[in-house]
Amino acid sequence: MFSTALTTRGSSIGSHKSLKTAAATAASIYLQRTAIFDRLGGRAHHYSQIADIAKQAKEKAGASGGQRKKSSRSSFLRTLAWWTIGTGAFATLGYYVAKDELEALDFSEPPQELRMLDGKQYKGYPIIDSPDSGDGRQKLVILGSGWGAVSTLKTLEPNLYDVVVVSPDNYFIFTPLLPSVTVGTVEFRSVLEAIRRITKRVGGAYIEAGAVDVDFEKKYVLIESPGEGKAWLPYDRLVVGVGAQSITHGTKGLEFCHKLKTIADARSIRGHIMANFEKAVLPTTPLEEKRRLLTFVICGGGPTGCEFAAELYDFLAEDLKHYFPKSIQDMVKVVIIQSRDHILNMMDSVISEFAEKAFERRNITVITNSRVQQVTENSIVYTTKTADGSLVEHEVPQGFVLWSTGISLTPFTKQICENLIDSQKNRHAITTDPYLRVKGVLDGSVYALGDCASIEYPHLLTHISELFDSAHHTKDNEITRAEFSDFVRRMAKLYPSAASHLQSLVDNFDHFDTDHNGRICLDEFEHMLQYVDSRLTALPALAQVANQEGVYLGNTLSRLARMYARGQLPSQGSMELSKAYPEEIGRMEKDAVAPFSYHHRGTLAYLGRAAAADFGEGKAYKGSNLAAKYLWRSVYWSQQVSLRTRILLMFDWTKELLFGRDLSKF
Repeated sequence: MFSTALTTRGSSIGSHKSLKTAAATAASIYLQRTAIFDRLGGRAHHYSQIADIAKQAKEKAGASGGQRKKSSRSSFLRTLAWWTIGTGAFATLGYYVAKDELEALDFSEPPQELRMLDGKQYKGYPIIDSPDSGDGRQKLVILGSGWGAVSTLKTLEPNLYDVVVVSPDNYFIFTPLLPSVTVGTVEFRSVLEAIRRITKRVGGAYIEAGAVDVDFEKKYVLIESPGEGKAWLPYDRLVVGVGAQSITHGTKGLEFCHKLKTIADARSIRGHIMANFEKAVLPTTPLEEKRRLLTFVICGGGPTGCEFAAELYDFLAEDLKHYFPKSIQDMVKVVIIQSRDHILNMMDSVISEFAEKAFERRNITVITNSRVQQVTENSIVYTTKTADGSLVEHEVPQGFVLWSTGISLTPFTKQICENLIDSQKNRHAITTDPYLRVKGVLDGSVYALGDCASIEYPHLLTHISELFDSAHHTKDNEITRAEFSDFVRRMAKLYPSAASHLQSLVDNFDHFDTDHNGRICLDEFEHMLQYVDSRLTALPALAQVANQEGVYLGNTLSRLARMYARGQLPSQGSMELSKAYPEEIGRMEKDAVAPFSYHHRGTLAYLGRAAAADFGEGKAYKGSNLAAKYLWRSVYWSQQVSLRTRILLMFDWTKELLFGRDLSKF
């Protein structure tokens, strides 16, 4: 049938068109009649038009011998470029396949069954007999199955601890791709990995439950499984990686909003979007109700809100337009309400402006300097700050609201802070030291990481006298340039989180040397330390932060276990020593490892047929083409935790390219 159509169409082509152009045009017409290849047909037609233009231009100019050589050379270079790209892509694929397969080839014995200690209780609840390998290993309990917990498990060396993972969800979610799940670009199982599969690598056990409380003195964590009651789980070391929950800001009516933190959230959003379109297309639905149903409001202009808006735009522009009347498409309105003066305000201003212009071209409305006051079933009320500082209230109808405005403590993390109230003063997260150890636990046996934790960096200014004395070696109480460079090298090892800021002081030595004598006095030194302290802020709540913390913690725990095994630290079996001198144990372990240092590798944002990346220090990338989209995808593909999810993602993206997104409502 295809050859017949090609022949018929080819007979009607004028002499000014080549056979190649005719074939492309015929392929376009045939494929456009086939629903499966609708997208590819459109592209073939586009390419046929390009071929026509190129052919006509070539005939007009005349094909000289030199031009033919140039064309041949260009063709060779294009072939070489595509071959290089293809080879690099397959090499990358081969690397990750080999890496993941080695992790997947686990033929170890299944984990031990957890049992209750017969007849033993503590504070009215039974005690779980956690697994014991019998070789003196410490019991490591990890709470949560998010980025921090999973990266800890994937980095921790096997056979060093008796590991138990506790989480109400028996899977890990690749959260950066949740916006893609909401519109069917990616299927929900493609962003999930069973936590038991990850835990098995270290021979650990898993309990489907949530943490409720911790007794730090007894070293028991209270867990609760729905319908099964509560029980205490003993630990020697505890890792808290339970994440955070959405912050409400005291806004009324959040029960009418969707959130986007879990798979259940993504599936609910997907069903709501399709339900609104199906209701809007009904002939019995009034016009104003149609407009309300097709108004999608996003509260929060961070990465999650912006990427959801971008995915929703792609869904409308690439899929729904083929299956819904144009009158319905024209009623669709996407609105982002942001409290700051720009969206993506945590990124470089260049990217914020690029994102706003990209959304403007896509008819996505961005409302800045505005705060949502109330959400009702059919409308949303927000106030906007004007230039003179006054507030103007607005109320607009809505058919869908996504709440994505920040995070706050979960009930469990609040309980931890209450138990350690003398040391925990942060109302938004558990405070840890630079070694990720929870402040207030004397022996340093409890760690916290990810969205539920915040590292408290030491303020250099509080030790100004000691630091100044250690920096200069002369009697005139001034620091030379050479002495200061040596001081920075030493301090960077002690405070890796401040290394880049300290190095900037060396580069700007003359700026802080206000009297220009080539030396730094105490007052000038004070200004330097103030500069560093002002830049040691809390780390952002990003997946890469939790991932790096987990990698650090897995390596740290492995190192400590090896040092105990070699006798470089007091015997792990000597628990009485830990109870009698908890601070001494904590100090020795602290001296044995390096503090955590975060290395920012860039923040990505997908903006609908465009993407942007902020690498910090004024370095930014932005692109509005297919390459930018697939660069964004390739980064997330490389960060997958298993071979299984990588393969599923490749299938999903290929399926979306060929067939479009799934329109079914479930």
